[in-house]
Amino acid sequence: MRVGVHINRFDHSGGGSALGAELAAAGAAAEAAGLSWLSVMDHYFQMDFNDRAEDPMLEAYTTLGYLAGHTSTVRLGALVTGVTYRHPGLLAKIATTLDVLSGGRATLGLGAAWYDREHRGLGVPFPPVAERFERLEETLRICLKMWDPDDNGPFEGKHYRLAETLCVPAPVSAPHPEIMVGGGGERKTLRLVAQYAGACNLIVSSPEEFRHKLDVLRGHCEAVGRDYDTIRKTIVYTGRAATTEDLDGFTREISAGYTKLGIDTVILGPRLGEPAGWIERFAAPAVQRLAQLD
Repeated sequence: MRVGVHINRFDHSGGGSALGAELAAAGAAAEAAGLSWLSVMDHYFQMDFNDRAEDPMLEAYTTLGYLAGHTSTVRLGALVTGVTYRHPGLLAKIATTLDVLSGGRATLGLGAAWYDREHRGLGVPFPPVAERFERLEETLRICLKMWDPDDNGPFEGKHYRLAETLCVPAPVSAPHPEIMVGGGGERKTLRLVAQYAGACNLIVSSPEEFRHKLDVLRGHCEAVGRDYDTIRKTIVYTGRAATTEDLDGFTREISAGYTKLGIDTVILGPRLGEPAGWIERFAAPAVQRLAQLD
């Protein structure tokens, strides 16, 4: 079982001018710790439940490009990209650029988007949820088409129409960057995982809930003829132990019920604006602890 870190706050005590150095240090700490994953969230405003919308927030893909230049091994991605934020052809190009410049370390995380306040605030259309899921599926299809070197032809969908799906240079990852679909919706989201994604990301509160979601995903895989075992399963750890830096408590929680469920990566999200030191203090020893549970 591997460990990843999700950077979700940018309220550094030194202000915006300190963020570049902090993120560079976080990247170095992540690789020294042996982390397999480093991500940021894709939002315009800080999430209300994470504190205040007025708190600092960086644009995701600019930040990931910066992290790519300060790392060499850790996989990078947005957890996850809201489908409403960028036209899918542009998104495929952005993800490809990250993959090329990082040497094949990009994951394209995708979700249906949910934060209506930031959409209203910046004037970005926020369709009803059913339409957002339609757009999510079309975006998945468009990205896969743009990453197909043998098909640069048009795409005709309900919401998007592309005259050419040309994407040069091609991704470094073979056959294309990993696609991760985030969310645990049992009727739509997990079906999209089974049909299109190489990885899923779930936020669950118990091993029992995670086991149930995996059973649903297995059913969708059977329905579409997908090998369930080819999908990488990741979870976001939501317990307090990471925030309080309780390594023993964290280890007990994971070992108590998650170790035999096929989790590839446990992603930790420190709720603080200076993650580099936290990675050294908590995430690095967590990597060693979870390696001992395998």
